[in-house]
Amino acid sequence: MVTSSSSVPRLVVAAPASRSGKTTVATGLMAAFAARGLAVSPHKVGPDYIDPGYHALATGRVGRNLDAYLCGPDLVGPLFRHGARGCDIAVVEGVMGLYDGAAGQGELASTAHVAKLLRAPVVLVVDASSQSRSVAALVHGFVSWDPEVRVGGVILNKVATDRHENLLREALEHVGVPVLGVLRRAPQVDTPSRHLGLVPVAERRAEALAAVAAMAAQVAAGCDLDALAALARTAGDLSCAPWDAAGAITGTLPGATAGARSGAGTGGASGAGAGIGAPAGGAAPRVAVAGGPAFTFSYAEHAELLTAAGAEVVPFDPLRDTELPDGTGGLVIGGGFPEMYASELSANEPLRKAVAVLADGGAPVAAECAGLLYLCRELDGLPMCGVLDAGARMTERLTLGYRDAVAVGDSVLAAAGTRMRGHEFHRTAVEPGSGAEPAWGLLGAERRVEGFVQRSVHASYLHTHWAAEPGVARRFVERCRLP
Repeated sequence: MVTSSSSVPRLVVAAPASRSGKTTVATGLMAAFAARGLAVSPHKVGPDYIDPGYHALATGRVGRNLDAYLCGPDLVGPLFRHGARGCDIAVVEGVMGLYDGAAGQGELASTAHVAKLLRAPVVLVVDASSQSRSVAALVHGFVSWDPEVRVGGVILNKVATDRHENLLREALEHVGVPVLGVLRRAPQVDTPSRHLGLVPVAERRAEALAAVAAMAAQVAAGCDLDALAALARTAGDLSCAPWDAAGAITGTLPGATAGARSGAGTGGASGAGAGIGAPAGGAAPRVAVAGGPAFTFSYAEHAELLTAAGAEVVPFDPLRDTELPDGTGGLVIGGGFPEMYASELSANEPLRKAVAVLADGGAPVAAECAGLLYLCRELDGLPMCGVLDAGARMTERLTLGYRDAVAVGDSVLAAAGTRMRGHEFHRTAVEPGSGAEPAWGLLGAERRVEGFVQRSVHASYLHTHWAAEPGVARRFVERCRLP
């Protein structure tokens, strides 16, 4: 029986640290519950784009992110309810360690923070490969650290033998937290990684399906699914209304502008989102959205907001398509791994030229991270679109972290002074040439300018979540309507 989203049973899968097995357990749980005939709502804490792809394979539903930094704490519940509509159970995969949040911001955006916002019990996944009795001290510490976080059970991962399992169970008897699963070491369910995390599903779909099936089998065999479902049913009700793209665009959704709500600053309320009303009349402009293996980083809410603002969203694959969709009036290019496909992207000269012609003609273009690299003159010596007079190259240095940003000037996404929050995650550098102004001024410790604004092009390393400031989608579509 389908449950109301406000009371949908839900679990948060967390761990003491990264690489403890959260993705294996969360994805396996999603797939195992789905195999029982349940409609499972998949979610991921934080800005990760890759894990939700595996979640989607496991459940047949869009994987969605819950980020209390990018969107603000007040949007976590509404976005959860939006994703969980019509579902029987929800599984939320955490990020990093349970209490690890935005640097220098306390609990903000941590898995623990999101669990409290969702009033959801936590299942702690513990890598037990190098410990026995010490596991009790570890679990006790995580259980007692914050009394508002309810750790309802433990899943022991990478357990070696029956004897090892018995030692762990005996130690945990004194903690008072039930062991809800024991997973043995199983390298066959490992998913390959590279410099920015797991390899996205779009790049290895057949292998990813096999990996998800293996995760489901391992979790179903090693975990007490009935006990986990019962724990999920102890989650508290959420009194917030579900997020809705149309309501966010028109301003009829309570708290539709997130700038002040998230603490991101007051500029957002009077910048990109100013004057939000009903979508303008006329034919729906076609907004082409890049996808395929090279551009896999995108939040589902972006396309929903563009559609709600009056656009016709048309996906295309820059690796395969030699032309932009007919009638393209605007272009959105998200993140991904263009450096892994630089040769193929460069070889698709007809599409590169089409992108350049579109941008030169004044059509709005919004690009993030990988999209920025694709718009550059070249990437590691290989020709790209040449929309921006800038060169890009791979580096050894990882740039990673949340950012507070303010729009330096007017652009197709935001009015000057608009405040937004974003996330940087890349191992590339861009050497700017001429003809463009910066997109963002970064605040706080960063204190630098970032990105490019050139005519109707907005290109930046920052990944932003438009649900936090729906006016950017409205503004972009309005610019697409202009002659």
